[in-house]
Amino acid sequence: MNTDIVANLEEVKSQIESICSKCNRSSEEITLIAISKMKPVEDIRTALECGQVEFGENKVQELTGKMEELPDERVSWHMVGQLQTNKIKYMIDRVNWIHSVPKKKALKEIEKRAEAAGRQINVLIQVNISGEDQKSGCEPEALPELLDYARGLKYVRVRGLMGMATLTDDRDQIRSEFALLRKLRDQHKDAYDEPVKLEHLSMGMTHDMDIAIEEGATMIRVGTAIFGVRDYQ
Repeated sequence: MNTDIVANLEEVKSQIESICSKCNRSSEEITLIAISKMKPVEDIRTALECGQVEFGENKVQELTGKMEELPDERVSWHMVGQLQTNKIKYMIDRVNWIHSVPKKKALKEIEKRAEAAGRQINVLIQVNISGEDQKSGCEPEALPELLDYARGLKYVRVRGLMGMATLTDDRDQIRSEFALLRKLRDQHKDAYDEPVKLEHLSMGMTHDMDIAIEEGATMIRVGTAIFGVRDYQ
């Protein structure tokens, strides 16, 4: 067992408790998703035995490989990376959450594949809150059209929004981008009912999870602080 992972998980959970206490939130509102990309299944098993059950990957091929290697029903798998529509079919049998849905085409394909698999899939609409061309996600003004389309789906459940802030040391900029995602969620939260129920905000990673929690995140995606630095740049 990798004892570093055990200690790291405890430290991250302690940080979440501390951040929540400072902003008058309950840590029970926060789902910690351990981002295990480029890390071996043995590391996931270690975290699992510590009670961590939510795991995220950003590439479909790596996700499907790990789902096959670790068929433990306790694990809830999250796809958090850029979504390629033609690869949805490979993960639909096991994935529990897809965070990075940017457009109607992806919703349509998830619905088709989920119906064939006889499963309901939880998804989050990714919004490009940073305005960067290289970031995936719909533009904020395109969000209502996507939500309206999702109203007619039977196997896709839109549970909230996901966003990635600019990779910068400017914490005010990061905060403003997370605040934008929260504002968008709040604007549309009461306008929809099942299967569109905007209860979650997936935002924040190792370096900015404190800001994300302060701005209303319900899901944070943490990799390095749990599994250590990855063997690539």
